[in-house]
Amino acid sequence: METFGTVLIACVLVAIVVSCLSYIGSGGIYRGLGRTGMSLDEPDSRAGPAPGSAAARAEAQEEIRQMLEAKSARREERGEAPLDIPAEMAALSGPPAAGDAALREEVRQLVVARNERRMRRGEEPLDVEGEVDRQLEEFGA
Repeated sequence: METFGTVLIACVLVAIVVSCLSYIGSGGIYRGLGRTGMSLDEPDSRAGPAPGSAAARAEAQEEIRQMLEAKSARREERGEAPLDIPAEMAALSGPPAAGDAALREEVRQLVVARNERRMRRGEEPLDVEGEVDRQLEEFGA
């Protein structure tokens, strides 16, 4: 029975020494916790291309292509027909149809609501149809 107590005390002492060494050696790990290359608040992270630039549009096109290829691969795994990726790219990348009446009506409702708020504040109301045309042009519709 005396041997058991000695072995138990020895194991506890060894565990204490190992835990102290582990604690001392892990200081840097905890300071860097959550600071990965994906962190947005990282000061030395690589900045992406400027929004609206040709590089940003090319990057967006490549991401769209990758998503469509993955979607097509999942469809093929289920035994469905693969997607026509170039046709899907054209449909997703291009502006909405110029004659889309539902889109025009939705933008018109937003402009009318904005006009009502402007008039309550005592501001001059906007020309509804002119503003609808301007917003549709601005967003490429």
